[in-house]
Amino acid sequence: MDATGLRVALFSGNYNYVRDGANQALNRFVGYLIRQGAQVRVYSPTTDTPAFEPTGDLVSTPSFPVPGRKEYRVPYRMSLRVRRDLAAFRPNLVHLSSPDPLGHRALSWARAHRLPTVASVHTRFETYPRYYGLAFLEPLIESMLRRFYRRCDAIVAPSESMAQLLREQRMSYDVGIWTRGIDRDIFNPGRRDLAWRRAAGIADDVPTIGFIGRLVMEKGLDVFSDTIDQLTTRQVPHKVLVVGEGPARDWFQHRLPGAIFTGFQQGHDLGRAVASMDMLFNPSVTETFGNVTLEAMACGLPTVAARATGSESLLTDRLTGRLIRPGAIGAFTDALQDYCDDPALRAQAGAAAQARAEHNGWDQVNQALVDTYLRVIRHREQGIVARSSPVP
Repeated sequence: MDATGLRVALFSGNYNYVRDGANQALNRFVGYLIRQGAQVRVYSPTTDTPAFEPTGDLVSTPSFPVPGRKEYRVPYRMSLRVRRDLAAFRPNLVHLSSPDPLGHRALSWARAHRLPTVASVHTRFETYPRYYGLAFLEPLIESMLRRFYRRCDAIVAPSESMAQLLREQRMSYDVGIWTRGIDRDIFNPGRRDLAWRRAAGIADDVPTIGFIGRLVMEKGLDVFSDTIDQLTTRQVPHKVLVVGEGPARDWFQHRLPGAIFTGFQQGHDLGRAVASMDMLFNPSVTETFGNVTLEAMACGLPTVAARATGSESLLTDRLTGRLIRPGAIGAFTDALQDYCDDPALRAQAGAAAQARAEHNGWDQVNQALVDTYLRVIRHREQGIVARSSPVP
């Protein structure tokens, strides 16, 4: 079998109603599958105001809003309509991109119909409770995730560091890599625009520290703010440029009164904003890959990031940026100060980062996941049963 024989049922908790790096990667992958001649059916919650048009055929699933975070929805069951649609579609593989209630039910449905399943890991759900004062729940959530992923034939992670963490957590025996690509037409140093910077209130000679992403607490906004406070206390000249939207925007603006907030950006506007920064600061520990880090690298920027999954696979400490112990405010401040004070140092690191980013092309990245699909199907046909974990 090749890609033309694939009939993939993809289950997502958020395929297009709120834009994020994970669902943009999924939409791009579905487009790649369709171009290769595969058949794809996507099952996900929908809203009347989606963030963007979906790629492929999208079937709406029953859902309810997340308490306190109403922009997100929880798909809670597999309705009779969805089951009938699945039966008519006749998939030969099920892809699960979120361990939510619908994902669990879809996994049970696939196992009942003896279909192979592949799960993609997009975020570290087990770390989320710590940002809401509920860190004691992390072991429970990790146990729930382990039960979900062990029932799949294979799982894929976006970085080797995340894949290794999943192995250490005993999530699965079969852990592969489905990394992320970069659109070099959008993200490159040539997008830098000094006139745009000046219009935003940034002088040419002021080092600009960027933040890119959803403005939610789990992105490390508290660590970012505390670090900028220390940099200001040290009287290091700098400007902060924040690109993104989210429910924590008011909180973040209050903490960073001197920062420039551009709001949500996409396409060439996003490429211009990123390339017009001088460095990226990404203190988050929840990402499994870190799309924004790769985008900044492609634009020739050094990144100061938490030493965490995703960033560890992209950055080489003291070559393409700095990797700092999570939450180490003083060390983050030292690293940012070094780049603010030394234009030659950040230019050197930025050039190395750009060279590293050249390795990530979307077609090669997506073909790797297609190869995983075909391997899992082949193993099922040969009667090879997947082991659930490297550790009993």
